[in-house]
Amino acid sequence: MSRAYAVVAAAAGAGLVLFAASRPWAGVAPAERTGADLYPWLSAAALLALAGAGALLAVRGSGRILVGVLLAAAAVAIAGGAVHALATDVRTGWLLLVAVGGVGPFYGGVMAIRGRDWTTTGDRYERPGATTGPAAMWDALDRGEDPTDR
Repeated sequence: MSRAYAVVAAAAGAGLVLFAASRPWAGVAPAERTGADLYPWLSAAALLALAGAGALLAVRGSGRILVGVLLAAAAVAIAGGAVHALATDVRTGWLLLVAVGGVGPFYGGVMAIRGRDWTTTGDRYERPGATTGPAAMWDALDRGEDPTDR
């Protein structure tokens, strides 16, 4: 269940950052500038987090740890954008949503790094204790067994 929470948190946080970065942060109409105009890496980091949320469903082992590290790095970049905006006197409510949205990918990344026991997409179709793979099937054929008759 923690995998589902991690995926949803990372995707929701990334979506929130993408939405907030697309809103006007500075200037007066018609010269308004969005958060993505002021800080282009916000959208890139949010898209990376969104892709990482999807990847958490398919990767396993060291790949999952790598995706978790990338999610956490994306969250740090998002937080860096929020901190930099505060330091340069950008005051907007959208900035708060960016900061809140950055928590989701960070949570998803930390959970992915800690989620060594998560199953992968195809694991539900495997029998418990079964040896799988082409080598195991060829070995069964060599012994005269039908590997599909189990």
